[in-house]
Amino acid sequence: MKEQGDPKIYLLPNLMTAGNLCFGFTATLKILEGALLEASSPVEATQSFHIAIWCILGACFCDLLDGRLARLGGTDSPFGREFDSLADVVSFGVAPALMVSRVVLHDTPKLGWIVASIYLVCGALRLARFNCLAAADSVKANKEFRGFPIPAAAGLVASLTLFIVSYTDNRVEHWVTTWFLPPLLIFLSWMMFSSFKYPSFKGLNWRTTRSLPHFLGIVLVLFLTALYYKWMPAVIFISYLLYGFIRPWLSREWQREIEEEIGEEPDDEEPLESP
Repeated sequence: MKEQGDPKIYLLPNLMTAGNLCFGFTATLKILEGALLEASSPVEATQSFHIAIWCILGACFCDLLDGRLARLGGTDSPFGREFDSLADVVSFGVAPALMVSRVVLHDTPKLGWIVASIYLVCGALRLARFNCLAAADSVKANKEFRGFPIPAAAGLVASLTLFIVSYTDNRVEHWVTTWFLPPLLIFLSWMMFSSFKYPSFKGLNWRTTRSLPHFLGIVLVLFLTALYYKWMPAVIFISYLLYGFIRPWLSREWQREIEEEIGEEPDDEEPLESP
């Protein structure tokens, strides 16, 4: 039997994945730090929670870049796929689950543990299913996601938590944490393992072209996100979540207009990457 050599490790894509993992680990530490400071120093605790939220969003950014760097180099790495999935479990599974349990649902610890555990398990199952689908057909698996991607779910949880922490009206916060967020987390857990299909937009690269109105629209969204950073990220992630529901009802022309990645070679082999 031929001995299998060590897997190839491509530098830049895996550096981004390592950054993803470090952001997730830092977010976990900051959530625990904030939970310990909450009783003695609420201001410092809030600062720690803010840092944790931005670390999760930073992990989303690193996850967005690693696959694109791999495609720019024309690499196809099973090692990168597995490494990315392990990082995603920490950054988009453990960190958001801990945030929900310790920051959002701290007044109901049992409920917080149950909801966070369901979210974490469904996220891990979602990554495992993607790896199986990608091993069978990497091109199809990377073209569109089956189920809501776990980075988008984590980004939605983090951005909503940022909105809640930033606007600390106790009455609104209590209502949101009691009646809105627990069902939302259960819903996201189900969506991650559902059969709804989402575009990956992984073919967007330096060769992608867009018309002037599309370009101006993207610039406007980026400007509004920078200006209204406390709530605009939540709007973006919620819009992506809802798109999975309306996508089957859109015509092929509208789907191509929204999702088509002009400049991508249709027969190119895409590198493996976890959602």
